[in-house]
Amino acid sequence: MKYCSDCGTEVVKQIPVDDDRLRFVCPQCEIIHYQNPKVVVGCLPIAGQQVLLCRRAIEPRLGFWTIPAGFMENGETMLDGALRETREEAAAKVKGETLYRLFDIPHINQVYVFYRGELDGGFGIGPESLESRLFSEDEIPWSELAFPIVTDVLTEYFEDRKIGEFPIRVSTPSPLWAKHVGWKSPADREI
Repeated sequence: MKYCSDCGTEVVKQIPVDDDRLRFVCPQCEIIHYQNPKVVVGCLPIAGQQVLLCRRAIEPRLGFWTIPAGFMENGETMLDGALRETREEAAAKVKGETLYRLFDIPHINQVYVFYRGELDGGFGIGPESLESRLFSEDEIPWSELAFPIVTDVLTEYFEDRKIGEFPIRVSTPSPLWAKHVGWKSPADREI
């Protein structure tokens, strides 16, 4: 950040009073510009023994398969965002959705939240998808999955399905997984 979004003055980086970390502060109007983690929300749509995946039409990882997901918008709940992303990317609706997976990713300032639910009707493609398709476990294109987190969610889902229990898991992936997808800048950091 270079300039204050309220008055246009060049900001400085300093530790505000009663704070413990560097922040962008406007020396003119004294507004503190906080930068907080982004929340990525998504849903794993299930149809019988199959899961719905989308082939990405955008970078990063153009042409690779992923779970419908994206950044949460202001004014929506995590579930609202996950359902919106499912509609936008896969033209699909989900019912019976439940919280399934959380990833804390502090090295890129993001939190990923995934729900799982039953596909409710048909599906298609949105502007960020080349195609959408149902896959059984043995049909998953494992080497063509866009992100390690997608691999983690699918692997865990198929294992959980075998025992009929779907615990909510929380984990913090290693910073090394970001190298797997060749991220170059903070703008590239979306699943």
